[in-house]
Amino acid sequence: MKTLKLDAVDNYDFAVKTASEILKNGGIVAVPTETVYGLAASAYSDDAIKAVFTAKGRPQDNPLIVHISSLDMLRDIARDIPDVAYECAKAFWPGPFTMVLPKGEKIAKSVSGGLETVAVRFPSEKTICDIISTSGIPLAAPSANTSGRPSPTTAEHVIDDLKGKIDAVVMGKDCTVGVESTVVSLVGEKPRLLRPGAVTVEQLRKVLPELVIDDAVLEQLKDGETAASPGMKYKHYAPKTDAFLVEGCSNSFVNFVNSKDGCAAICFSEEYYSINVPKICYGSKRDESSLAQKVFSVLRDIDSFDVKEVYIHAPSKDGVGLAVYNRLIRACGFKVIRL
Repeated sequence: MKTLKLDAVDNYDFAVKTASEILKNGGIVAVPTETVYGLAASAYSDDAIKAVFTAKGRPQDNPLIVHISSLDMLRDIARDIPDVAYECAKAFWPGPFTMVLPKGEKIAKSVSGGLETVAVRFPSEKTICDIISTSGIPLAAPSANTSGRPSPTTAEHVIDDLKGKIDAVVMGKDCTVGVESTVVSLVGEKPRLLRPGAVTVEQLRKVLPELVIDDAVLEQLKDGETAASPGMKYKHYAPKTDAFLVEGCSNSFVNFVNSKDGCAAICFSEEYYSINVPKICYGSKRDESSLAQKVFSVLRDIDSFDVKEVYIHAPSKDGVGLAVYNRLIRACGFKVIRL
């Protein structure tokens, strides 16, 4: 399969129109969002969704998120929508926030991984919204990468993973948020955080004071347990190099990695010049948003080093730091070293 490159910087209207036509005809297209690049397909077509799973090598019990371009589209996606969903929409849409709701009848069964719920969000990135509006269909779109690899935040990341496996890539700007959306389930007695993101727990609790943080945010799902959201069940975001998450202060982390042979480090800017092994900085420990924006890029870049192991300095679990920690603990297969 030839993968078209659609230039959304210098030829925006053509890129949007062409991507929309491909999607209406059952094709699959990688599209930029504010979080990561998504691999989009019609949320109404089981065949198109199955092509997404095939291209990614993604397990079919791992649910997808449906993207819409207006609040009016929500009624076509979900049913029995509670009032609190509209309160969340007012507070966090458009933006990096996903709600899990009872699934509507129009949605393809394969979208929800066999569940009776659907995850839905209204992104803030203009390109994907224009493609949804032009095509007239909601788009199911997991991250546009090979399953298990770091999520793509540039068009080049998508091409590295999926060239020849998908119909087209919309070549837009780099993603600004850098981690996937916050996911909250509104099905059940209390709202439940299933995946942290740029919309933080502190922000959520202003609208959802009874919010519960699911155990799977920081722990591995038990054998046989069903994933209610993307990113909960399987090892994700992993570099090819064996990775470990390291908790501890900067002095402890620096001394630890400097004592190791044949390793590399992903570190904070404040400790970069004290580390003697190959290293990549992923931002400041005082700025969790900078860590989120770069975390997937550095997980890809670390494989350029000829080392056996990489040690990643863990961020705090406050604010957006919880989202970064969540992605890193999965990238490391839950291997954590506490100094």
